[in-house]
Amino acid sequence: MNNLFTYSLYGVTAVLLVISCLKDREKTKLSLKRAWKMFINVLPQFISVLFLIGLLLAAVTPETIQSVIGAQSGFRGMLIAALLGSVTLVPVLVAFPVAARLLQNGAGVTQIAVFISTLTMVGCVTLPMEIKYLGKKAAVLRNALAFLFSFAAAFFLGAVLS
Repeated sequence: MNNLFTYSLYGVTAVLLVISCLKDREKTKLSLKRAWKMFINVLPQFISVLFLIGLLLAAVTPETIQSVIGAQSGFRGMLIAALLGSVTLVPVLVAFPVAARLLQNGAGVTQIAVFISTLTMVGCVTLPMEIKYLGKKAAVLRNALAFLFSFAAAFFLGAVLS
């Protein structure tokens, strides 16, 4: 079922690419060149983070992952995942394969949902820059609300996907 969905997405993408090429060949070529440049720019970060995750997964057993951020870890596991997501600074493109590997190694759905959500919406590392441009009150409020919303989103996803 999962492979069928993946192949369907590839098929839809191919059809849309052909339609785009028929509509405006030059814009399509330009878009593909830009996409390739973006891919090349992200590739070193992607490979290095995947390498680090590979090392981490080699050092940490699935049993440890299950006990720390597994489905049975409950709210404590969600809190650990949320804190890790809040302080981690990686491209979102890299976060999804990492999340998939963690799920394969015993992490819980709600724990990974809160990890991804905080990773993308909460920025402890970037907070000083946010304070500089948004002001302290707005930056702290935005991050605090994003942190809380991450839990709401994770509970929702956990209910839907579990």
